Amino acid sequence: MLLHRLRLTLEMIKFEHSVFALPFALTGALLAFRDGGTAAGAMGWKLVWIVVAMVAARSAAMAFNRLVDSDIDGRNPRTRMRHLPAGLLSRAFGWAFVVAAATVFILAAGQLNPLCLHLAPLALGVVFFYSFTKRFTSFSHLVLGFSLGIAPAAAWIAVRGSLDSRILWLTAAVTFWTAGFDVIYSCQDYEFDCAEGLSSVPRYLGIARALRVSQAMHILMVVCLLALVYTLHLGALALTGVAAVTALLLYEHSLVKPNDLSRVNAAFFTMNGYVSVLFFVFWAADIFLLKPGA
Repeated sequence: MLLHRLRLTLEMIKFEHSVFALPFALTGALLAFRDGGTAAGAMGWKLVWIVVAMVAARSAAMAFNRLVDSDIDGRNPRTRMRHLPAGLLSRAFGWAFVVAAATVFILAAGQLNPLCLHLAPLALGVVFFYSFTKRFTSFSHLVLGFSLGIAPAAAWIAVRGSLDSRILWLTAAVTFWTAGFDVIYSCQDYEFDCAEGLSSVPRYLGIARALRVSQAMHILMVVCLLALVYTLHLGALALTGVAAVTALLLYEHSLVKPNDLSRVNAAFFTMNGYVSVLFFVFWAADIFLLKPGA
């Protein structure tokens, strides 16, 4: 019975979508390692605990979001069959999962270094806070973006034991990337958000202008990535990764039109999974195969 409820919970939080932010966090860790952050022998365990911390934090945040939004989800035709409003899971089990995942995150942070442990409650506060923002600000998309964007900076701290302002270019890139695709996703709920008085870019600007805002955010993502390449003296493979990301984002935006949102899921889930994985492949190759300044 417990395993069945756990499986339903992992379905509810779309556990497989951990791939979205995780490659960017791992990239942050590898960039810190490239910059002389830790011995090669210790890097493997660092990466393991970073993965554990990332997955646990995202799982806690997603379950918390589903609990906070369960009443809203129950009124939305698109989401009323989610696990909590449909009665497939109890709220008590959901809260127990949040506590368990948050505990794992804090324990993993403690395995990394003292600063990570001290910052762990603040990180949880950021990712939990997002769940309330749609009730009072259309900047909720950027708050979600920042919730994922802190991952590479946190990974840098995990490796180096301190924050380097240069990695904030990657935080900004992930923030704009996430906010951009969240704007696309929220276009599906335009009519519902208007009826419920919920805040979103599509509600305030309309779908057509919201999609242009999404495009602008993704342009800013590419600019931030180029700034990071320049700041950290990365090479041709990193630039190729930026080019690949740009091409995927262009294709993502071609899938969604103001009068045709039928391919939002392909744009949101499939293309952004490719974006994060391809980014990591090219940048990891650059870090390992090219010397700094190459």
